[in-house]
Amino acid sequence: MHSFESHIRNVPDFPKAGIIFKDVSPLLQERFGEVIEAMSKTINWEEIDYVVGIESRGFILGAAMATLKGKGFIPVRKKGKLPPPVISESYALEYGTDTLEMLINRQPGRVVLVDDVLATGGTLKAVMNLCGRNNFEVKAMALLINLTFLNKFTEEGHPVHSVLNY
Repeated sequence: MHSFESHIRNVPDFPKAGIIFKDVSPLLQERFGEVIEAMSKTINWEEIDYVVGIESRGFILGAAMATLKGKGFIPVRKKGKLPPPVISESYALEYGTDTLEMLINRQPGRVVLVDDVLATGGTLKAVMNLCGRNNFEVKAMALLINLTFLNKFTEEGHPVHSVLNY
């Protein structure tokens, strides 16, 4: 096992009181290549056409995974950041809602979703819905950290590949 935990900084009361933020920046600075290999290891890459990276750290991790495995990369962005035509999916946050967008896709493809942290699962569910409406079949999800105490995420039987679980 890798000793990634020692490179993750706990930041109390960020972004708001009562939350302990897991800052992965020191880990990415010191062990980036190992992180990408660990996140890529358990995916069946023969059944993946594209890596879908979720704004914003999912861009960093997902683009590196796509490069490592010779796959295309698709960004999912916050509302208004991609040029049209796009499809949108709104989802609930702790306070209010947010919207994610993806460029409209005409050709079916098989994807792995990539993000840094899975907390309650709202973002991941929204991206799964976007993919489903956009001719992409979600085959796997790769997360650096799964905060399992905040979610019981086994959406539609898709495996969640996480390097670290808390």
